[in-house]
Amino acid sequence: MKAIRILIVDDSAVVRQTLTAIFAREPDLVVVGSARDPYDAREKIKALSPDVLTLDVEMPKMDGITFLKNLMRLRPMPVVMVSSLTERGADVSLEALDIGAVDFVTKPKLGTSDGLEDLAYEICAKVRAAAGARLSAKVPAERAAPRSKRQAPLLATTDRIVGIGASTGGTEAIATILAALPPDAAPIVIAQHIPEMFSERFARRLDESSAIRVREAKDGDPLVLGTAYVAPGNYHLSVVRSGAKYLCSVTQGERVNRHRPSVDVLFRSLATAAGHNAVGALLTGMGDDGAAGLKALRDSGAATLAQDKETSVVWGMPGEAVKLGAAAEVVPLERVAERLLALAARPAR
Repeated sequence: MKAIRILIVDDSAVVRQTLTAIFAREPDLVVVGSARDPYDAREKIKALSPDVLTLDVEMPKMDGITFLKNLMRLRPMPVVMVSSLTERGADVSLEALDIGAVDFVTKPKLGTSDGLEDLAYEICAKVRAAAGARLSAKVPAERAAPRSKRQAPLLATTDRIVGIGASTGGTEAIATILAALPPDAAPIVIAQHIPEMFSERFARRLDESSAIRVREAKDGDPLVLGTAYVAPGNYHLSVVRSGAKYLCSVTQGERVNRHRPSVDVLFRSLATAAGHNAVGALLTGMGDDGAAGLKALRDSGAATLAQDKETSVVWGMPGEAVKLGAAAEVVPLERVAERLLALAARPAR
């Protein structure tokens, strides 16, 4: 087993020490050095050639975003951002993913050392995923210009529902898909692994670059044409049927597959509520959340697809779905929107 060489870049000595201690417990994770600012990091990258960088967002001399832009232009490499669990941290982290970072973890507001220890499993998992990520599969940083919204039938209900699940690399993949959809597309429910406070910002960014409306899901929201509903961070999103309508159910149950929101929770609810009138798509992401749920969808008669390996940043979740026989189709990212539209246009049963 080849060890993953890590360089920690953070102006906080406490964070550097805590992350070093976390990685030291893992035989496959080796800290080759640490840096207190981007200028220090630049020299150590040249000298140490790390496999993965953990990068703080707010640092002296040069902020993490500016450094990341320079790094991705001159020497692209896997980066996991370390940001604060704030509105500012959410905006910057999503921008970092656009630029080329593979993933991010959030520092707790209080008790930094203990808080990071509580996130040790997540931090290590994301560093491992970053080490194996396909940087060539990252969506280009330029975001689409804000889209004008044509009048869509706000009160129109639907027989068809599209469910999308994703994790690492998913924020950019979902943006690519939604930007290609017409304003009267079938309603879409989305479970993206994302922290609380980040999901509302994520939904807003999607709304700005899509012809459909995109909003953070609220409990009881009716699913209507031309609208996508993003699961709130730290909450599960399910779909329930009420008479002829489908509604969002937002709950804070136990974590499933270590996640809340969980893709499995969303997909299983779609299998129960909509069955053969649903379409499910499992996109890039680490782990296996959503694979069993996509299988439940397929078994219920729903159309299912998984993103292919070549265009996935991490082919964990879709790869597991393929192993289970859960995906009827395996398609590249650039064809996902086209296939969702075609599958959702089939006559309802």
